[in-house]
Amino acid sequence: MSGLERLLAAEPVVVTAGVEVLAGALESQSVEVHRTNWSPPAHGTAGALAKLASAPAVREANQIAMARLLAARPHLVDVVPAGRVVPGLTERTFLHAGPPLTWAEASGPMRGALIGAMLYEGLAATPEEAISNLAAGDIDLAPCHHHQSAGPMAGVISPSMPVLVVEDADSGGVAYSTLNEGLGKVLRYGAYAPEVIERLRWMDRVLGPVFGDAVRRSGPVDLRSLIAQALQMGDDGHNRNRAGTSLLLRTIGAALVESDVASVSDRAAVYSFVDSNDHFMLNLVMAAGKLTVDAASGVEHSSLVTVMARNGTEFGIRLSGTGDRWFTAPAPIVDGLFLGSFTAADASPDIGDSAITETIGLGGFAMAASPAIVGFVGGTATGAVQRTLAMYEITMAEHPSYQIPILEFRGTPTGIDAILVTRTGVRPQINTGVAGKEPGVGMVGAGLVEAPMACFVQAVNTLAGGVAVA
Repeated sequence: MSGLERLLAAEPVVVTAGVEVLAGALESQSVEVHRTNWSPPAHGTAGALAKLASAPAVREANQIAMARLLAARPHLVDVVPAGRVVPGLTERTFLHAGPPLTWAEASGPMRGALIGAMLYEGLAATPEEAISNLAAGDIDLAPCHHHQSAGPMAGVISPSMPVLVVEDADSGGVAYSTLNEGLGKVLRYGAYAPEVIERLRWMDRVLGPVFGDAVRRSGPVDLRSLIAQALQMGDDGHNRNRAGTSLLLRTIGAALVESDVASVSDRAAVYSFVDSNDHFMLNLVMAAGKLTVDAASGVEHSSLVTVMARNGTEFGIRLSGTGDRWFTAPAPIVDGLFLGSFTAADASPDIGDSAITETIGLGGFAMAASPAIVGFVGGTATGAVQRTLAMYEITMAEHPSYQIPILEFRGTPTGIDAILVTRTGVRPQINTGVAGKEPGVGMVGAGLVEAPMACFVQAVNTLAGGVAVA
């Protein structure tokens, strides 16, 4: 029997592409159906995608950018006041998460965090005075990403705040992030009550100096190694950092005990604070992520996404091949689980630089490694695996260090390709906290959100405009 005859004699099998009514009708007739998740390219990108597909310069640029991203070796080396080390941070400059914005455009939690920073820095005596000064433009606002930094949620960094100093062991690149305050009523979620300000001042006076001394005594902390170990212990690097925080404390524990920069009671307080804050490692992962994507930035023609960030008003991305330009869309609402009596009506739109973790293959891209994460952000353990598998469709590589045990130690999907996002319709997913929409409320929940496609459409069309066809 010929091949054609065998094909004609076999039972029919139909492959459907996203047309559920057709699949259902065929199955009702006992026809075997294989479903695929295909969708057409994003509207308005056909010409750009065709142009980019025929441009060898794009493929070559992406190879260079990804090689730089995967080669980054972030190490924690110090903790010092932001005003001493963060480039361009003056006494009248506050950094914030996400794309650029003004006080008039700021969301509730962003306003709350800026008010709190004014009180903490002694630039205002009351919230009302802080609001008046901010509205008058007394403080210059700038994105963390413009200053080699990344901040969670509102992401506010003011000059007196202690920051983590993370260096690339090979290139010498540097990135910064604040120390994590914990959950609940904290500045990054927009709270500014007296206890929030007092905690910040304790972090400035005790936590920063003691923790920094321990880091210097222990020597550079290899963050890539810690993150890799934590993934194999159930973390995702974004919303679950229990293992990473424990590994960090174990790494610097002896140096913390031996420190002579503070009293025994202060050192014990620092140990207890870190030990009781499972999210402490998050800010280190973010600084490592910022260092990593900065190493891959500035490669002409590359479609690699180097920034995904939100300020509670807008969601923005940047590409390696389009420099410092932002591509923005309205910040979406997070689909989440809410604390206590809070509901979706209390939630601010998506906010924070913490999506930097997703750009290096962690967070929503590594949820398969962290089944326990669903208890915090919602969903199911099976769904967590499916979400990770979907992200392989829009990424350029699998991270050789960040591996997922349940996927036979396959590397996490790493290096978001804006071209693949618009071509497949698969949007990057992020797991995140949720801030209250009113200033001063703090954290109200956590959940899952997808990046707006509009950002990627703008980015791809802009990238194509600068590419010559061979």
